[in-house]
Amino acid sequence: MKGPTVNVTASPPIPRAAGSLPLVGHAIPLLRDNLAFIASLRRTYGPVVEITLQPGTRTVIVQDPVLIEAMLTDKTLDKGRFFEKMGQLLGDSVVTAAGEEHTGKRRQLQPAFARGEIARYVDIMRDETDAAVDGWDPGRTLDVREAMVKLSLDMLARTVFSGSLDDTAFRRLRRDLSVVMNGVGTRIMLPDWAERLPLPANRRFDRARDAVRATVHHAVHDLQAAEHDTGDMLSLLLRAQDEETGRPLTAHQICSEILTLAVAGTETTASVLSWALYELARHPGIEERVLGELDDVLGGGPVTFADVTRLPYLRRVITEVTRLHHTGWLVTRRTRTETRLGEWTLPAGTELAYCQHALHRDPALFPDPLVFDPDRWLDTAQPPPSGAFLPFGAGKHRCIGDRFALTELVTAIATIVRRVRFDVTGNGTVRPVARATVRPRTLLMTVRPRGQEAWDG
Repeated sequence: MKGPTVNVTASPPIPRAAGSLPLVGHAIPLLRDNLAFIASLRRTYGPVVEITLQPGTRTVIVQDPVLIEAMLTDKTLDKGRFFEKMGQLLGDSVVTAAGEEHTGKRRQLQPAFARGEIARYVDIMRDETDAAVDGWDPGRTLDVREAMVKLSLDMLARTVFSGSLDDTAFRRLRRDLSVVMNGVGTRIMLPDWAERLPLPANRRFDRARDAVRATVHHAVHDLQAAEHDTGDMLSLLLRAQDEETGRPLTAHQICSEILTLAVAGTETTASVLSWALYELARHPGIEERVLGELDDVLGGGPVTFADVTRLPYLRRVITEVTRLHHTGWLVTRRTRTETRLGEWTLPAGTELAYCQHALHRDPALFPDPLVFDPDRWLDTAQPPPSGAFLPFGAGKHRCIGDRFALTELVTAIATIVRRVRFDVTGNGTVRPVARATVRPRTLLMTVRPRGQEAWDG
């Protein structure tokens, strides 16, 4: 059965991207190089273009910042295939829910991301970062992306389960979460029937997801039986109540929130950290300014929650990383009713999507878009157009963990760069690849103790 056409009499025609094939649509160019394919659409077509993600469906890629902002702030839209698919894989959560369901879930979880709670998490984040750096051998080549995934998982898991899991269960949870994170991106891109094939990757994903659920269920039941608040995020989730029933969240609901948080939060944090360390290694002058600011603000002390807002240059570095290397490659929505978007009237059931990575590299929106320049954010006279820079999305579905993520990034980067520096191996060029998020394909760098540049001279 065919999906709804996106063209109606009152609207100008929407161009259709070349390269679609029967049965698979545009799956081949998307699987071959999804970032290049989406970027080519911005160069070739106008504000909107239609592609086929799987048989029987049509997706309108929105490429104009004004239309993108309108799409994200339209309260009548559903969240679309990407989030629907994530919900099928991981369970319903605040990330995948839409409408009133999303509003209710967001209110339930907001206390876990309140300022006071995040301030308590900083010590955990800093301790996990120090422990990670302790394990990096000076002079050895480090797979930075893998190291940042491990660090991000450790920070998240310790924040969520700091008093709820023993070390054996913690290590098992980290291993299983890593498998789930690596598998989600591929499953979302493929047609639904592909995940039902008896392939080793499918079986591995299902086993890991089931194991995570079992671990979280066990931790929830233990906490409930003990009636003890461990002070971690899991305890906060146990105190959250369903708005309609007034009852606490079930173990299954809590597990769905944690699974989605792990995939949506850990992977993005790891990618931003990786790109930040890469850009600092490539730009020693920028790195020196970061170190100077850290010396001025922190002196010899550790970074604290109060310091997060006192490091404007480091925050501009992070902002520029989220522009040049944004981790989002396809954000979706779906019309529930006939919807007007700019010049176009779209029937109910139309899939909409935009690519943050391509949007943030558009030369029409950002001068010299491939140049890493934190000081571009000082130009308040010429800010980017509305809808052009969306590091955490927009509207009521804006990322609930934006403050948590920024705190993680500032804490980790401030801790790492004061202890070590990195040399990029090979020719210094690292290509992005899009899976669940946009991340470095391979990022190998040599670890040097901070101050070794003087010894090497």
